[in-house]
Amino acid sequence: MALTFKISGKNFDTYNNSNTYMNSMIVEYIEGIEVIKAFGRAGVSYEKYAKAITDYRTFVIKWLSSTWVTMKLAFALFPATLIGTLPVSLALASAGTITASQAALAVMLSISMVGSLAKLEVFANETKQMQMTVEELDSLLTMKSLPEPEKRANITSTDVELKQVRFSYSGNTEEEVLHGIDLKLPQGSFTALVGPSGGGKSTVAKLIARFFDVTEGSITIGGVNIKDMPLSQISENVSFVAQDNFLFRCSLLENIRLGNPKATDEEVKAAARAAQCEEFILKLPQGYDTPAGEAGKRLSGGEKQRIAIARMMLKNAPIVILDEATAFTDPENEDKIQQSIAALTKGKTLLVIAHRLSTIKQADNIVVLKNGAIVAHGTQEELLENCPLYQDMWKAHIGAKEWAVSSAGKEEKAYV
Repeated sequence: MALTFKISGKNFDTYNNSNTYMNSMIVEYIEGIEVIKAFGRAGVSYEKYAKAITDYRTFVIKWLSSTWVTMKLAFALFPATLIGTLPVSLALASAGTITASQAALAVMLSISMVGSLAKLEVFANETKQMQMTVEELDSLLTMKSLPEPEKRANITSTDVELKQVRFSYSGNTEEEVLHGIDLKLPQGSFTALVGPSGGGKSTVAKLIARFFDVTEGSITIGGVNIKDMPLSQISENVSFVAQDNFLFRCSLLENIRLGNPKATDEEVKAAARAAQCEEFILKLPQGYDTPAGEAGKRLSGGEKQRIAIARMMLKNAPIVILDEATAFTDPENEDKIQQSIAALTKGKTLLVIAHRLSTIKQADNIVVLKNGAIVAHGTQEELLENCPLYQDMWKAHIGAKEWAVSSAGKEEKAYV
């Protein structure tokens, strides 16, 4: 029995990893089935999915086979306890050392031990599983959190300033993604971040919202380092709308109300109208009470973005960060949403990350970011005159906008 436990224990970690991998492959295959079919990868992906299950089955069979001999041997020897217990009990009873009832009790106990010892293997495996689960939960519960003070900071303005900000997701300087960023967002100003993909634009936005802490340098709001503010205070002052937005499995009304839990139904609906949400919401079976579905899968990308924008409008924070917030929005609604955002962010400190340069040409300051460093900054006119990278980006943007595919399938000029 002890040998069985030893062999079983050695393989339990491998079993747990194998089981986790198989489950992740099942989830990946099911969630990615649309992409798999769209690119004709059903065969390859199914083979990968089937292999994960087959490998798991093979491992479990080998694991059970390795303990089968010792386990069956132990079960075969358990009944042998009766062979020793019965004659000894009879002999002791005959000699008067124990009574007949004690002898019978000894025999019954020896028989009952067989079932208890048989359950010991199952119990040992369940204990090991509990240990693995507790260790995984403990790693999450003891995960290092961002330090924050207990007292709220006294903020007199909503200026945002980054001073010599350096950042690495891993903490290693060799993997640094931002290199000495100096940037100031004056209160009430409109600042835009543009540049090639992977340049660090979204990272800058997330650092301002304090999703992470900078590796070096500092970020201040109203002259106060955000590390000296409670996270709740930062959240109150900063609205963040990402390109990919998560919707919870509850009604659309409650998803929007997340921006301000104290808002009335009418205030929520007013924000939805401003974000051009009401048109598609009222077409849904239950209107505002329609569940968003798992991760908002009942809605299109553009509709989810508009829900997220409605949240931001309802929150009404003094600092607004928009990370490609209208990237999935159709052209028909984008102009209306941009007008609503412009009206609702008037007087607020606004930071916009955009690839559609026409949406930020009116910005007070356009910052060009490349490879984690600021290449240039200024107004639209200044950058078109002095920044070759921005000039190339603007030409590419205008070139893309000037061509549209007509309903007949022919290319025609469409000066926008």
